[in-house]
Amino acid sequence: MGTLLGSAISHHEGHDILDKVETLRAMAKTSRSSNNSSPERLRDMAQYVTSLSDKELVVISRAFAHFLAVANAAESHQRCRRLKLDLERETANVTSTEEGGNHSNGGAPEPMGALHASKPDSTAGVLTKLVYGNDEATVSKEAVYNSLINQTVEIVLTAHPTQVNRRTILEKHGRIQRILNEADALREQRGTPYQKQQLDNALRREIASIWQTDEVSRVKPTPQSEAERGTLVLETVLWDSLPSFLRKLDATMKHTLGETYGLPLTASPFKFASWMGGDRDGNPNVTPTVTREVCLTNRIKAASLLEGDVRELLSLISGNPPSVNCTSEAMQRIRNKVGEESRAPYRSYLWPVAEKLKKTADWARSELVKVQRGESSGFGGDVNVGDVYLDKDELLQELLLRSDFIINGMNIKTVHQSLCDTGNAVVADGKLTDLIRKVSTFGLTLIPLDVRQESDRHAEALDCITKYLGLGSYSSWDETARVSWIQAQLLSKRPLIRSNIWKEEGSEGFFTLTAVDTLETFQMISEQHEGSLGAYVISQCTSASDILAVLLLQLDAGVKKPLRVVPLFETLDDLNGAAGTMEQLYSIPAYVGSLEGRKQEIMVGYSDSAKDAGRLAATWAQFETQVKLSEVAKKHSVDVVYFHGKGGTVGRGGNPNTFKAILSHAPGTINGQFRVTEQGEMIMQNFGYADRAERTLDIYTAAILAEQHTKRELPSKKWIEMMNKLSDISCNAYRKIVRGDDRFVPYFRAATPELELGSLNIGSRPAKRKASGGVESLRAIPWIFAWTQTRLNLPTWLGVGEALNEVLSSEDEQTLREMYNNWGSFRTTIDLVEMILTKSDSSVSSHYESMLVSDEKALELGSEIRKIHKETEQAVLNLTGHKELSEHDVLLKRLMTVRNPYVDCLNCLQAETLKRLRAAGTEAEEEILKDALLTTITGVANGMGNTG
Repeated sequence: MGTLLGSAISHHEGHDILDKVETLRAMAKTSRSSNNSSPERLRDMAQYVTSLSDKELVVISRAFAHFLAVANAAESHQRCRRLKLDLERETANVTSTEEGGNHSNGGAPEPMGALHASKPDSTAGVLTKLVYGNDEATVSKEAVYNSLINQTVEIVLTAHPTQVNRRTILEKHGRIQRILNEADALREQRGTPYQKQQLDNALRREIASIWQTDEVSRVKPTPQSEAERGTLVLETVLWDSLPSFLRKLDATMKHTLGETYGLPLTASPFKFASWMGGDRDGNPNVTPTVTREVCLTNRIKAASLLEGDVRELLSLISGNPPSVNCTSEAMQRIRNKVGEESRAPYRSYLWPVAEKLKKTADWARSELVKVQRGESSGFGGDVNVGDVYLDKDELLQELLLRSDFIINGMNIKTVHQSLCDTGNAVVADGKLTDLIRKVSTFGLTLIPLDVRQESDRHAEALDCITKYLGLGSYSSWDETARVSWIQAQLLSKRPLIRSNIWKEEGSEGFFTLTAVDTLETFQMISEQHEGSLGAYVISQCTSASDILAVLLLQLDAGVKKPLRVVPLFETLDDLNGAAGTMEQLYSIPAYVGSLEGRKQEIMVGYSDSAKDAGRLAATWAQFETQVKLSEVAKKHSVDVVYFHGKGGTVGRGGNPNTFKAILSHAPGTINGQFRVTEQGEMIMQNFGYADRAERTLDIYTAAILAEQHTKRELPSKKWIEMMNKLSDISCNAYRKIVRGDDRFVPYFRAATPELELGSLNIGSRPAKRKASGGVESLRAIPWIFAWTQTRLNLPTWLGVGEALNEVLSSEDEQTLREMYNNWGSFRTTIDLVEMILTKSDSSVSSHYESMLVSDEKALELGSEIRKIHKETEQAVLNLTGHKELSEHDVLLKRLMTVRNPYVDCLNCLQAETLKRLRAAGTEAEEEILKDALLTTITGVANGMGNTG
């Protein structure tokens, strides 16, 4: 594919440009082959780049960015191909796939090839190990089955500005993946030369089209367009991949556990939610109207997708089962509804369902137009509430699980049951089962939105209300007074204020613009139909009143079924105080009474805590906090579900090894319920292609199942004391530079693209929560984003080396080594730091400094930081016993060997672009250079596998 891309560049840009690309690439390869790690290795490349014109910077940056993008597509395809080959090898010598057939591996059934029985991070592998293990740790089939059918993983897609590729480009990469899959199939079938030629031409056309497509966003995306891009994987991949995976899971469960242990039809081991269009924390662009629009758009998509599936079913189950000798109550009810004379009862039964779904989509479109025009919405005119579907239970009851179809105390699955009763089980277990599972998972809203807002906004709204009511200033009250007043209001049946009172003459002066926006957000929540919204997340949550305020504002706005209120504990201080906050809340009967099923969701912020205290201190605080929160919840008979706010990078809590990451959580904190964010480019990496999506779902399922049945003890007192010591040392070392060194901010802003990120059209949200302020006000995403671009990755390792070195040179050395060898959670943390150090390159960051930093003191700091970086590498090698970083991770080292020369080119191009951009004299020059900068950012992101 690289050759095809080169041909497209030569054809459209000229051979001279291709020559320059090849010259720079050759220089990069020579630089890497010399094993010279000093900044001098980039000197020739940097000098060559200075000879390029501004427009050449853009074109050549595009070339390297696209080389890496097609390399990603090829690598992704190869991973999927290897997974397929692994399955084939597993089943090569299988003699029986029947349950109870030929057994091996201690009585386990032979692999059936649905999921990977030989992989420890696949559900098939975990099931085999748990049930048929050769030790005392084996688990009963019933226990494993109950765990599987009750566990839930909820993936929350967020619109953080780390997905720098446009939707158009992503779609083209998806088509390349499909062409490569077709080529594999053709190779297996020994296709004709003509067929091969057609695929070659298709690939050539796609790559040529990519080159001619503008990959730069010309306008800043709106929250609506971000939501459109975010739901791409749901519409084009997960809509079919999820039921496909669930079919494989069902088959694997029956094969491994027995035929009676299949996945229930309406089981939902996966849920999906989104922050796109609902996250208004620090983003003034997300208004109540925007959230209304996104909710309606999602309803249009869901109804349209479901309508298409129902109409496909119409053609598949067109038969007329015999009525003679048929004792099926389900079949008889269908005939009673459609008439005994119907020659195609299923078509007659399903046709009105398809029509109602069509009308649902049409209604949602008309409502969307009204919202966009600022008109009042609601039912009336040609559409009544009974003409459309409003929630998934309504559809399931009408189509599949009619609650009034009770026979002998059991619900009858109308269509599905009738097919099974009449000898058509094979039909029932096909597309119809897929449809049931789609409705159970995606419902009629496709993906519900969480609402997120910072706690100060709620306090400001209540302050305006108390002033209007003549009660004084809520903001000036202490915590005790706030909690006492809110408790009284929760017990009162009287509303605080009338709806829209802030618009009434004489009242508007009491309400600030931001308070009005907050109050209208709660008003919007009260208008939404079932399933449109999920949770209400409170960022910067520090107290019980922050949580009570949201519950009160929901009730006062008339929200019939309040959204679950989710506190987000972010900074180190917030995490340390979280247990006390929840202890106070659980002691308030009015609050506990509001918890549905006495279940409390708590979000742990991995990004901001790491930005606040450094990776090591933050990781330990997150671990300890979840243990303490679980103890408090258990004391008050409350079930707690943790919502893990992680980013794609290690610096923001991410871990490319999902299975190990989940098993490294504190014991007793997951319990089969796992909610986690999936951000930016990680959405496409994990769910962008069908095979990758199914593998990701398999890993999550396996990990949550394994976690429930893997015995892990809490760390000993000695280990806890050691972690406290490591945490204190690393936090102090981290903050000494990031917060305490006056040279740091000037260095950071000069040596990275941080200042330029805000002007690029990447995300709808501002880079800072507040316009003023330094690093502390910068969001965690651009914080990580900037350091990743320069390959220094400072937030991930800063402070770690100082802590390790101090302990390794003390009498506690053996305790530390014992922790690394015997405590999985700690080992995972150190291994992740080692992986990031492997991907880091201080010679590249040094080059940025030489190009962009003029302040002598800032340059001194840069040298000191690189020295600490080197010492951290040595400390990690000392602890792990490795001779070189990630020496056992052959795949990572191979990937970096291939990618590094290309990313080096982009780094040199980016540093030169930044230098010119900061000195640009005209607006036209600035626009060209911004294109070049965004292109290099995209390229580095493609090369490193993540941005933020």
